[in-house]
Amino acid sequence: MNKQKKEVRTLVVGAGSAGTMAATEMAKRSEHGYVVTGFLDDDPAKLGRTIAGAPVLGAIADLAVVAAEHDIQEVVIAIPSASGHTIREVVRLCEGAGRSFKIVPGVWEIILGDVQISQIRELELADLLGRETVALDTEKMTAYLSGRVVLITGAGGSIGSELARLVAGFKPSCILLMGRGENSVYEIDRELAIDHPDVSRVPVIGSVTDEVALEKVFAEHHPEIVFHAAAHKHVHLMEFFPDEAIKNNVTGTRRLIEAATRHDVDRLVMLSTDKAVRPRGVMGASKRLAELTILRKTAAGCRTKLIAVRFGNVLGSRGSVVPMFQQQVRLGGPVTVTHPDVTRYFMTIREAAMLVLEAGFAGRGGEIFVLDMGDPIRIAELAEHVIRLSGLEPGTDIAIEYCGLRPGEKLHEELWSSAETLSRTEYEKIMVLKSSDTPPLAQTTAASDALEELAARGDREGIVRMLRELFEDMPAEELDEDGTTCG
Repeated sequence: MNKQKKEVRTLVVGAGSAGTMAATEMAKRSEHGYVVTGFLDDDPAKLGRTIAGAPVLGAIADLAVVAAEHDIQEVVIAIPSASGHTIREVVRLCEGAGRSFKIVPGVWEIILGDVQISQIRELELADLLGRETVALDTEKMTAYLSGRVVLITGAGGSIGSELARLVAGFKPSCILLMGRGENSVYEIDRELAIDHPDVSRVPVIGSVTDEVALEKVFAEHHPEIVFHAAAHKHVHLMEFFPDEAIKNNVTGTRRLIEAATRHDVDRLVMLSTDKAVRPRGVMGASKRLAELTILRKTAAGCRTKLIAVRFGNVLGSRGSVVPMFQQQVRLGGPVTVTHPDVTRYFMTIREAAMLVLEAGFAGRGGEIFVLDMGDPIRIAELAEHVIRLSGLEPGTDIAIEYCGLRPGEKLHEELWSSAETLSRTEYEKIMVLKSSDTPPLAQTTAASDALEELAARGDREGIVRMLRELFEDMPAEELDEDGTTCG
């Protein structure tokens, strides 16, 4: 005989459809021990009403008082459409009241089926972003990708591999998985072999800087769509190796575009970064030059549709701040942050990849698209959440240390500059950028050519000197860390 679990007095935050379904399910499955004592909701019309057998006891801000008055033991967050700010505020209130908390599935899971007890789970960092799942237009994506040869550079990376998974679902005739990291390319190739055995794959070990390797790939396989995710992205490393940043991010992008044009590729979609906006470091400057290459080549009459997609940080991507925080927690701390007020934009890997697919479809050539990243998040707050989601308390179990901003650091990243304006597209989270200060094409061509020559000679000082002349926001002192973490 199964023992009934001890009763857990539960408060549901959100008295809408998700909260109602959650409460109904908890009442039906009494063996799990949940006893819904009441709801919280910010809709004043619901206050005092009874929903699924339990009263609406107050607004969300009343959580601590209601929890104390009704001896609440656990809070279930059931607001699948809530912003990240709202979710983080509810978590803050739960922590302040000393109550444990869980969350119900996202909005698309609600639409596809009723909430079940098994779906109510612990919070994850992605929940704190409050990002709704992107719903790709299956018909458009199928017309866009089905039966076509798709090349993905940087295919072993976080975004590149997620792009490969998504593309494979739309039945291309072949996916070319190109990257310099042998093991990461091997892993995504084997994963696709298991999950999409009917999709042809070709792993390619090589660099976008290698003209011979590029020519061989394009001549043999004739890709029709290219997603260019290969790039050097570690800001602090590129400060030490500016020649490598130019070689990979500038020269590699140019050579890939030239190969695509020679072989009549339909479109090429390049992933850019918020660090390209008024760059203060080498990595951001190199990606801004890559964006300008897109604009320059389009203006020169490039037959291939060239598109750039600019966005911020990706939660949990390899080498990003969250895995580093998690590692520091596992080692007992401290967790290191540069400044108490430093903020960054974040989205999930899957959302970023899905929006890149949409932007690639929407582009007609020569656009820089900007993804809607929502509100920036304080890195110190993110560090606290990582510690708490590990079952520990910041400042008590794990210390947070501030290292100070470093040269080249921005306290707050930007997705566009004051000289740039954004217009909406038909896609809710994708905007297109218009700039009033794009440098003359001849000037950027000469600068890129000169930088590539300096990089080929390994003249790091010359590269930094020229980048400072090109980008007025780059500081005169030695450049260093990007400011999200240190250690």
